Amino acid sequence: MKYEHLKPEVVAILSQDDQSRNEKLTNLCQFLSDSVTHYNWVGFYFANHENKTLHLGPYVGAPTDHTVIPFGKGICGQVAESNANFVVPDVSEQTNYIACSFTVKSEIVVPLFVKGVNIGQIDIDSHVIDPFTEDDERFLEFVNEEVAKLF
Repeated sequence: MKYEHLKPEVVAILSQDDQSRNEKLTNLCQFLSDSVTHYNWVGFYFANHENKTLHLGPYVGAPTDHTVIPFGKGICGQVAESNANFVVPDVSEQTNYIACSFTVKSEIVVPLFVKGVNIGQIDIDSHVIDPFTEDDERFLEFVNEEVAKLF
């Protein structure tokens, strides 16, 4: 796996005893953005299952107006319902896509499970068409497994 060398740092960032969960997640987002050239916006959305909405959590990248997303809307909203990874090689070909910026060309969203419940997701936008591979999916699944330990 091409991201194997990043795993120890992910664990180290999330193990900082002197930081809040949000600080750890922000630092993780920054690390991922800095370490993977095609990760241009990295953030977390967390689910409110009563209202069936996702709420923006820690992130790095361009500011976004999409701080609350209804389940089913856009890529993130679809993952909230499907509980499955969603890789979008070219966002211009998606009919149910919420445009964040004209610079975004592709997106990957991987659900975050805690005790079998999808509590949110990691969302990554790229300025490159079709950069995400199975290695990205496996690595982000690992990232979310480590993040889940914070809950």
